[in-house]
This record gives sequence, C-alpha cells and structure tokens, in this order.
Amino acid sequence: MDKKLIRLIFLFFLVFSLFITVVIFNEPLSQITRAKEDSLPSTEKSLIFAWPLDSNVNNQVTVSVFVRNNKGVPLANKNVILQSTLGEVSPKFTSTDANGKASFNLVSINPGISELSAIVEGSSLKQKVSIKFQ
Repeated sequence: MDKKLIRLIFLFFLVFSLFITVVIFNEPLSQITRAKEDSLPSTEKSLIFAWPLDSNVNNQVTVSVFVRNNKGVPLANKNVILQSTLGEVSPKFTSTDANGKASFNLVSINPGISELSAIVEGSSLKQKVSIKFQ
C-alpha cells in the first residue's frame, strides 16, 4: 500500500476515536473517575436536634442527628457518634436510616448543662446543642 494512504487511514481512525470518546463520555475523564460528592456528608447542612431542651435528672432526652450532603439530600448508612459533656448517651454510635436520621437517648443523674456534638464519618458537625438538666 501507499504510505500516504496508510497515513490517511491512521488519521481517520485517530479522529474517529476522539469523536467517539467525546460523544460517549461527554465530560472530562477526571469527572468520571472522581468520587461522587453527593455521598459525602456536609458538616454545615447536617442537623442535630434534641427534645426536651430542659429536663429533670434521670429523665430521658431524645437526640436526633440528620445527615445531609451539600445539596441537602439525606444520606443513608453513615456512621454517627454522639458526644456529651454530661450524662450517658445510648447508643454510643449508630448508622443513619434511609431518611438520613440517627437517633440517640441521653440521661443524666447530675444537674447541669450538657453540650452535645456529633461526628459523622470522622467529621464534626458545625451545629451543637445544649440540654439543661435540673
């Protein structure tokens, strides 16, 4: 075969391969190989609630942590640890349900103010909550 024809065929297949790659992937390769940010918990969008905020000693307080991503979408199966400066938390850690909710109970035998903070997948949430035991 003629060398010009071989070069032309090679150029055709090179351009065709590039075209197919752009059409099929339609985004840069780095976007495909990068971890999805939709599954990463947000320390700012996630929430922590407790009820009641004023309680008598030996009474149970329900604490809920709602884990969300940066878009506010609930994240399931994320590990949550609840820390308290006063009282006993049970369970110490749990995973979120399909709605992104993790539930805990807090009981204190001593009066005072308990500061609660949550750790989700190794990152502390920005929001904290205080409960007063009387």
